[in-house]
Amino acid sequence: MIRNIKFFLLTIFFLSHCSYSLAENNIRFIDVDYIYKNAIASKKVDKKIQTDLKIINDEFSNYRKEIEEEKKKLINQKNILSKEELEKKSINLEKKVNKYNQTISKKKAELTEYSNKAKIKFYTNLTNISQDYAKKNSIEIIIKKKDILIGINTLDITQDLLKLFDENFKTLK
Repeated sequence: MIRNIKFFLLTIFFLSHCSYSLAENNIRFIDVDYIYKNAIASKKVDKKIQTDLKIINDEFSNYRKEIEEEKKKLINQKNILSKEELEKKSINLEKKVNKYNQTISKKKAELTEYSNKAKIKFYTNLTNISQDYAKKNSIEIIIKKKDILIGINTLDITQDLLKLFDENFKTLK
């Protein structure tokens, strides 16, 4: 009986000691989306994307108005023009529309590619800053906030990394 009690106490001692050593792991988390939305460099990228998108949409809107006017003009000339000439103008109008649609699609694809490259550059730079921060502060693991169910706010290093990111990267090239 005394033997069982000694074994039980010894087991409890070792289990409590093991859990204590696991509690010493240095784990932190960051809100990557918050950093992206609030970093100076990414704000500049987003502003450029929004400006370019507005320009594309304005061009598209103006072009649509122009095409509508040409269609109305063609419809009004329907009785005046010969059938062949009407078909020829109609085909030219379709070609013009197709060419412009390709141009708009190309511009939007370039803008999307630019956005994707900027995000990749952002995540690469953030990863490098996080690695340096982890080394300097003896952090073993940094986890994305969106992957955490519950965590105390003292483990959140988002503001520290945002400050470091802004200090090191004013723009994303």
